[in-house]
Amino acid sequence: MERKIPKNFFIGAAMSGPQTEGAWKTGGRLESIWDTWSQERISDFYNKVGSYVGNNFYEKYEEDIRLMKSLGLDSFRTSMQWSRLMDQNEKMNPEGAEFYHKVIRCAEEEKIELFMNLYHFDMPTYLFKKGGWENREVVEAYVNYARTAFREFGKEIRYWFTFNEPIVEPDQRYRNGFWYPFLKDAKRGMQVQYHISLAHALAVREFRKAKEEGLMREDAKIGLINCFAPPYTKENPTPEDLEALRMEDGINNRWWLDLVAEGHLPEDVLKTLSECGLMPETRPGDEEVLKEGIVDWLGFNYYHPSRIQAPAEKTDENGYPKFSDPYVWPEAKMNVWRGWEIYPKGIYDFGMKMKNEYPNLKFFVSENGMGVEHEDRFRNEAGEIQDDYRIEFVSEHLDWIFKSIEDGAQCLGYHYWGLIDNWSWNNAFKNRYGMVEVDLMGNYQRKLKKSAGWIKQLIAEREKN
Repeated sequence: MERKIPKNFFIGAAMSGPQTEGAWKTGGRLESIWDTWSQERISDFYNKVGSYVGNNFYEKYEEDIRLMKSLGLDSFRTSMQWSRLMDQNEKMNPEGAEFYHKVIRCAEEEKIELFMNLYHFDMPTYLFKKGGWENREVVEAYVNYARTAFREFGKEIRYWFTFNEPIVEPDQRYRNGFWYPFLKDAKRGMQVQYHISLAHALAVREFRKAKEEGLMREDAKIGLINCFAPPYTKENPTPEDLEALRMEDGINNRWWLDLVAEGHLPEDVLKTLSECGLMPETRPGDEEVLKEGIVDWLGFNYYHPSRIQAPAEKTDENGYPKFSDPYVWPEAKMNVWRGWEIYPKGIYDFGMKMKNEYPNLKFFVSENGMGVEHEDRFRNEAGEIQDDYRIEFVSEHLDWIFKSIEDGAQCLGYHYWGLIDNWSWNNAFKNRYGMVEVDLMGNYQRKLKKSAGWIKQLIAEREKN
């Protein structure tokens, strides 16, 4: 099938500050929750590689941006680190600000559009010790950070995002207890999710204020990025399976979509949470705050679908209600290295959901990628990793994106995660996602994989049409 890239469809790269920058004690940067975990329990990290590593973007940002340009990419998204931009007195750290100014200038010189996200799971430790997202004071500290960023960089950056994957921290750190400090408390998880929602809305309000005051670019836009994994259940579902689908879709997807498209949280979800004792604490005036959360556009991270069924048990180990259990689809094609299902059609199904249920909200695919362990085994005699599996993965997903656009989805572009191998939380460098290899034992040298040449050719072919 001939692949036609739609006109004005952008293709770029996705990354984040805490996963790339490194330099964790440089330039006045504060300790983050990942640094704390790394120092207290380094054995929890693959090969004992903690948060201090990144891929040395702090020193190699010019090289990396030029590399993106050489491949034909027109844009990339990263994130400021709260711990680098702000000091412990909640004032701007000049050294941190200067680093981001330099990154922005370099991107502008190379004619690469920079998308800037404000939060990627990397809270400063001193704020986490105050209760993190459970504490409204921390919400206000985030709003102050967002306000500072908008006013410092508002004339330089066009595209802003409040959060990346705001559903992940409530899940990983609170409900499932996979991340430090290993809590398993569904009630606290819902409170965190609610407070992040308020923080998002308040940050959007600060963005609008700064724009009204002439402190932002006139064409500046604000958005939110989330991993809206399309949910599926059994082919012949029971009423209980459908109820599981409703709540999982409600908490993970509709919660954020209703917030950013309509300025409220889904009523049916709140009703169920209230009935089962999981309703977060609210305050008078919160509904008015949430109305501020409507965005200009949306980032959609997609790696795999969510397949669920009715839970085998009604409650978890703490006595809180369980809404679903995983469901293994018999026909699933798996990324055997990462343990995730590969289902490119999910990206199309999300596009149709947006078309039908949120028709006024444009979006782009803000992350999509394939992580593979021990890629050295695929290195040829010339030393280049032959990642044909990654080329196939991206090709199939792009085809479904373009089909969704043909069928009416307002999808504006695609960012591959992560173009350059990066540190990935407590998995560290276990699974490599890059089209560009990072040699950890060779001064973080960048080496192109086969997929880098493929994406360059794909973009070059577009330019000819």
